[in-house]
Amino acid sequence: MGDVDLQSEQEPLKEEYETDPDAAQITLRATGEEQDDVRSCSVDIGRAIYEAELHEGAGGPGAAACSGDLLLGALAACSQLTAQAVAENFGLDVDVSVTAAGDLDLRGTLGINEDVPVGFENVRLDVTVTGDIDQETRAALQKYTERYCVVYQTLTGSSTPETNWEFE
Repeated sequence: MGDVDLQSEQEPLKEEYETDPDAAQITLRATGEEQDDVRSCSVDIGRAIYEAELHEGAGGPGAAACSGDLLLGALAACSQLTAQAVAENFGLDVDVSVTAAGDLDLRGTLGINEDVPVGFENVRLDVTVTGDIDQETRAALQKYTERYCVVYQTLTGSSTPETNWEFE
């Protein structure tokens, strides 16, 4: 565990959100902008800028993360951070590592075969918890991590992106 007392950091936020639910409403935003090479873009999240490229299997250079890497990275990061926060709130002295992997068939995204789905067909999340915890606590750690992980819940839930196209 780190030097930060997460419960102390979260407690005033929880109190504020209970008394003022509107304060808990946030909007996260990411903007993709074309680079000089049509196979790459910059992704600006307001606090950092990431480079993304088409996967080399789709004609990209293969030097930076593809959008699938970013999606799996978001799932791994959210799951790891959520599990670590849940563990800390349980008072557990554990280390958590997470690997997210996904299988896709590039024939779908390249439009080669209309019967092949576009996107991940299978996504796996492997979570390793190192530390001494009993079986009941293990089950609770898994339950609450999956329940409170924003990316996991978004991927497993029924949220469908709303699109708005503007042509100028």
